[in-house]
Amino acid sequence: MRIQTRPFEEQHVAEAGRLLADRHARHRKHAALLPDRFEDPAAAEAEVTAAFKADDASGAVATAGGEVVGYLLGAPKASSSWGENVWVEAAGTATRPGDPETTRALYGHAAARWVEEGRTAHYVLLPAHDDELSRAWFRLAFGHQHTHAVRDLGDEVPTPPEGLVVRRAARADIPVLARLEVVLPDHQALSPTFSSGPLTSYDESVAEWEDDFDDPDFTTFVVERAGQVVGSAVGCALTKSSAHGPLTRPDGAAFLGFAAVLPDARGSGVGRALGEAVRGWAREAGHTCVATDWRETNLLSSRAWRALGYADTFHRLHRLIGH
Repeated sequence: MRIQTRPFEEQHVAEAGRLLADRHARHRKHAALLPDRFEDPAAAEAEVTAAFKADDASGAVATAGGEVVGYLLGAPKASSSWGENVWVEAAGTATRPGDPETTRALYGHAAARWVEEGRTAHYVLLPAHDDELSRAWFRLAFGHQHTHAVRDLGDEVPTPPEGLVVRRAARADIPVLARLEVVLPDHQALSPTFSSGPLTSYDESVAEWEDDFDDPDFTTFVVERAGQVVGSAVGCALTKSSAHGPLTRPDGAAFLGFAAVLPDARGSGVGRALGEAVRGWAREAGHTCVATDWRETNLLSSRAWRALGYADTFHRLHRLIGH
């Protein structure tokens, strides 16, 4: 049956919610830790409503025989580091299963307006398990930029490798914590990640640590080797992360929000020790699981976190128009 596309309007929200609820139910068969409440069309509809009402949101709906068979909604983020952009978040798109051409038609309709508005950096967050859906976006010139992942807490936390000591950070560690906070964006700027995010200076990082060190919502670990701190990691509740919206956020999840290792200590088990320390803290603090995310082109992160048992839940794809 021939697919027709037109601008998304408020009258389409309820049917879009049903499509999203169905997509989420399929997703949870591969990522059971994701919240089950969004399998309810009413809960999913609320997420579509939020996406539709976001500032400057726009998109498209696809119909066949008078029935809504897919939708796409995006909105810009006010951040110069992302370019003139449009983001399709986790609730921003759903189609009938096995229908890649509807996805392509929806983007073709919606993107015309986005580019006309000068928004040429496009981002979309998709269920990680759906290879056919990802291929549809790859055929629209998108690439895999970022990964969201989650792991259960397991039963035991292994001891760190010989020669490494894991402990909670102390205020006296602030100079090296600030150095590590600069090390990560420095690494992200290298090949093949080439992250263009703004860089924080060492002095700015020291000042931030001085102000925030005693914040009870964040727990910081360090790893020592030969008496010197060579790595750090921060754990907190996943609700503290603005990058993880309701559909992507397991109930009660902890968040491995930051981890960095000094260059000369990489490959010695420091990253693994940090990851396991955050997992142990999460279990003791009563969390249900641990989530994290990384740039897929960061070779160290994409290898290390999967090796620790993190399973992909969502992939962020990206396209830059005109390049």
